Parts: sequence; structure tokens; C-alpha cells
Amino acid sequence: MQTDFYDEIQKLRTTGNPFAIATVVRAERPTSAKVGAKAVITDDGALTGWIGGSCAEPTVKREAKKALQDGQARLLRLCPSEKMGQAPQEGVIEIALTCISGGTLEIYIEPQLAQPHLVVIGHLATAEALVRLGKDLGWRVSLMGLDVTHERFPQSDRIFDHLDFSQIPITKNTYIVVASHGNYDEDMLVAALQSQAPYVAFVASKKRANAILEYLNEANLTQIQIARLKYPAGLDFGAVTPEEIAISILAEIIQRRRQSFDLAQDKSLISNSPGSSISEVAEGTLTHSQLPIEARDPVCGMTVEIATAHFTSEHAGITYYFCAAGCKRSFDKEPQKYIQTMSPR
Repeated sequence: MQTDFYDEIQKLRTTGNPFAIATVVRAERPTSAKVGAKAVITDDGALTGWIGGSCAEPTVKREAKKALQDGQARLLRLCPSEKMGQAPQEGVIEIALTCISGGTLEIYIEPQLAQPHLVVIGHLATAEALVRLGKDLGWRVSLMGLDVTHERFPQSDRIFDHLDFSQIPITKNTYIVVASHGNYDEDMLVAALQSQAPYVAFVASKKRANAILEYLNEANLTQIQIARLKYPAGLDFGAVTPEEIAISILAEIIQRRRQSFDLAQDKSLISNSPGSSISEVAEGTLTHSQLPIEARDPVCGMTVEIATAHFTSEHAGITYYFCAAGCKRSFDKEPQKYIQTMSPR
């Protein structure tokens, strides 16, 4: 298990994907987790390792995703509802778990945010400045173009001396700048705008940008995809030289990243405020048509991730979700007993 944990971390670091490490720092019996138990959670909720089984796992996944969104570490205390607020501590997020075991866990979640992956398309002076300054920021930098070599661009982590855009690994942490200055703008922009990259910028004059927009409107792109294109590229502070233009673009990428972290942190503060309990945001009587992310197990009260739930039951046209087979069996025997005890939304 430990080998799998460290192998997963190495793989994620190699590919440049963000992840969070969850570590059990305190365990109060009865609980299956031990102090020092660890798990790594990716931004899509995949978990490798062990931090307490089906009772704690959905909550840890949810909080790990929040940590990856806002870039903030957090300390969780998962405890029975009757122990909530008994020993409040600054910086500790208390979450009620009504599992049968009744134990308490304190889990530290630390986000490991990958450095931005800057993809530069082009081979002239602006592309050269972007590669050099991007590496000065500690970012991963890939360069694509027909006249690019490691000798000319020694700072680049990867060189693609062709125009096969599909060969570039694109993630939500990839930032693309097309600075090919009329050489192969059109095809590269279409491919970039069809990718999941959150930022696609185009270095060009206003006249050239307008001509490209006409081309994009006739290409196989949606208006939403076209609207993602950032032009002129970079922050507007009067940049003229290739280095100044590169700085304006990198500054804009930094600004967007920080704004997304701040927004995610604000949302996290709201969702973890005293007036926002788990039972209020995850109720077990929701149907598939309402598309919730989580539900509450009507037997033990645990939060269950709907997309990965293994145990479900249908009753009176409503789907109920369970953390384990035991809870499902109890519900199937006496559904009305558990439905009546559930608080209404």
C-alpha cells in the first residue's frame, strides 16, 4: 500500500498533475485508521492509500478537491455529531460523521499544486522571451514550431519540432501562447481552442487578430470556444519589446491563477461556515434528475459520493445511497424507519 502511495506521487509529479496528501494526525477509538496513515487524492477525486475507510473517505475527497481549488491546506476533525463544538480550535474544520463506529479522526490535507505548464508556439523573439522568462518563474515550458531546436531554446523542457498539436500533453494547468507571427497561426489556434487549456493567448496586431477571428468563425469551432481566445495577449501596460510582451503575458497568467484561487477560497469559507452543515448540502432523498454530487446515507448519516456509490436502493421512486452493504440491508428491511428519521431539506 505504501509503495502504491509513493508510486502515485511520483507519477503525478512527473506528469505535472496537482494532487493532495491526506495524513491522519490523530485517531480516537473506535476507528480503523491509525496515526500516520496517508492517502493521495487527485483533482478528479481518485484516492490511493488509506485514511479510514468508507466513513471518512468521501469527506476527505471533497475537502481535498477544495484544497486543490483554493491552494490552502486544512486540518479536519471528523467526529460524531454529539462531540461537535466541544473543543473548538482555530483553524480546525469540524465535520460531523454519524457512522456506527463513533470514532474521531483528525486529518491534515496538504495540496501539492503543479507549476503551470506553459506551451509556446512559435520560433521568433517573443517565443524566445516567453521560454526564457517562463523558466525563470520555475514553470514547465514546452515549445512547438518548425524551426525550434534545443540549441536555440536550451531553457525549454520539451521541444516539438513539428506542428502535431495532439502530441502536447494538455491539462487544466496548461497555458498556451500562440506567437508564430503568421507562420502557422490558424491551425494552432483551432487546436488550442479545442483543448481543455484554461488560457489561450494570441500574439498579433489588431489587424491580424481580426483576420484570424474571421477564419475561426468559419472553422469547426463553437462561439464559446472562440470567445476563450485572449487577444491582445497579456496585460495592457504598453509593452513594446519581445521581453516586455512576454512579461505582460506571464503576468496575466499569474493574475488569472491567483484570482481563481481567491474565488475558490471564498467559496470554501462559505461552505465550511458554521451555518453550512454537511446535512444541509448533502441530503439522501435527492433523485438523479436533480444531479447532486453527494447524498446522505439514511441509516448512518454518512456523506456518500453519488458518482462512485456502490450501494443504492429504490423506494417510492426515490434513490437512496449507502456507504456500505450493512446500511443498505438495514434500510431494505425497514425503509420507513430510516426515512422518518431524516430531516427534510
